[in-house]
Amino acid sequence: MSLVTAIPAADSAAALAHFDASFRYETDCWDVHDAMSGGQPDFVLLDVRGTEKYAAGHVPGALDLAHRKIIGSKLAEFPAETLFVVYCAGPHCNGAARAAVRLAQLGRPVKLMTGGVTGWLDEGFELARA
Repeated sequence: MSLVTAIPAADSAAALAHFDASFRYETDCWDVHDAMSGGQPDFVLLDVRGTEKYAAGHVPGALDLAHRKIIGSKLAEFPAETLFVVYCAGPHCNGAARAAVRLAQLGRPVKLMTGGVTGWLDEGFELARA
């Protein structure tokens, strides 16, 4: 028995529920790129890494709002139903998850862009510079 099979896989119904639900919480770099390239994204993309890292390179169209600075007054210009998509450095960083928690605590719809900047670059997409 390998470490892969030591813990049995979930049954198909449980696996379906889990993976189907994940799309309510996450999106990927390719889908964000496609939406941003269309010129009229139906969400606000937040780079939550901090201003210095944002200036060094960020996803085009993203706004700079570090996860530690997410407060209600900074979101007041956006209608309550605005979907926020958050990203950080990559899978090794939990800043996007922290931002998602904060936005959810403020009653805002939120999704996490899996892969962050690392995933964006892995897809071959360019970063913008401030």
